Amino acid sequence: MFFYGCEIKKFSKFDRKSYFYPDLPLGFQTSQFDEPVCEHGNLQVIVSGEKKSFRINRLHLENDAGKSTHSAHNSLLDWNRAGSPLAEMVTEADFRSPTDVSAFLKEVQRILRLLDISDADMDKGMMRCDVNVSIRPFGQEKFGTKVEMKNMNSFRNIEKALEFEIDRQTKLCNAGKKDEIVQETRGFNPDTGKTFSQRSKEEAMDYRYFPEPDLPPLIITQEEIDALQKEIPELPSSKILRYLDAGIGIAEADALVNDKYVNAVFEFVSEKTEDMKITSNWVLGALSKYLNDNLEYSLVNFNPENLVILIQLIQNNKISNKIANQIFDEMISENKNPEEIVEAKGLAQESDTGAIEIICKEVLEEKSDLVEAYKSGKDKLFGAFVGQVMKKSKGKANPQVVNELLKKLLS
Repeated sequence: MFFYGCEIKKFSKFDRKSYFYPDLPLGFQTSQFDEPVCEHGNLQVIVSGEKKSFRINRLHLENDAGKSTHSAHNSLLDWNRAGSPLAEMVTEADFRSPTDVSAFLKEVQRILRLLDISDADMDKGMMRCDVNVSIRPFGQEKFGTKVEMKNMNSFRNIEKALEFEIDRQTKLCNAGKKDEIVQETRGFNPDTGKTFSQRSKEEAMDYRYFPEPDLPPLIITQEEIDALQKEIPELPSSKILRYLDAGIGIAEADALVNDKYVNAVFEFVSEKTEDMKITSNWVLGALSKYLNDNLEYSLVNFNPENLVILIQLIQNNKISNKIANQIFDEMISENKNPEEIVEAKGLAQESDTGAIEIICKEVLEEKSDLVEAYKSGKDKLFGAFVGQVMKKSKGKANPQVVNELLKKLLS
């Protein structure tokens, strides 16, 4: 609630909302009409690397209706979720593109998962979205007629539906057919990528709200609010900004906050290694690849301390990146300390300048023709010399020492 920047009401109450529809077997819905549990929120979201604010009008509690599935010939009803509790968030008209909407919803989902409120899987109906679309000419303050699309169940479908509906309304306005945009509920067909009319909403319904007789008002004290507020961790949007400041790209920063377990590993390891960029590379690179290749492995069983040790071995020039990648899978699958693997297999990086210089001289003697070509201006051959030295040393030579010695010998 306050994690969405909302003001928590110390007094809120429940009301009966009366209407008749096949997905509502009781003929009424328990909701909150004039005294919702939260109001006046403001959520900070990172959209394409830019921080934006989106206002939240209110957040109220109610029970769910059933699920309706419509086809050309019939409608099917599933009442399994009817009566389940849900929280509905109502936003202000602050969104200016499908990307804004998608970024906002992803942030809402991340927060729900971070705080263990819900898994918020859209494909399972744990999180759903109704979107309203209305357009206006540049310079005009008043929006046009509002069209609603209900129960969207994926970020991709929401973006596609919005793109089509914005385009549809724009074309009608440009053709002088603005009156053909009517207040209605439209569905979205993901196969065609088009919206279609479901029912018109010519008049506001009279829901005959009255206080719910079976539920008392909800009273929350300031002490309870203060105690809960202290438990709220750093939110995803704040983390993304911190990661961007550390030089991590927007796509990588976004990926690091998408999964709470991945993020927990990243936060733990980067704090110990004091290097967010190298930690990000390992978490999103080798670790993610291992998880994708070994679906039965759970990140809950992963020991992040081993990744800390592995990165510190690289930082301290004890092993090369190549060696680190070679032992990574063994480190995870057998839960081994990487330092022990390196010692047992004799993989420690060689930094003895004398030993490395001998290998460098051997390579230059064997590649004397390339040496002449390099000295006549073909600078790109330097990488070939480095590669040959690393090959002869079986990847154990310190690359920095190799570079310095080769430059000295070739000068």
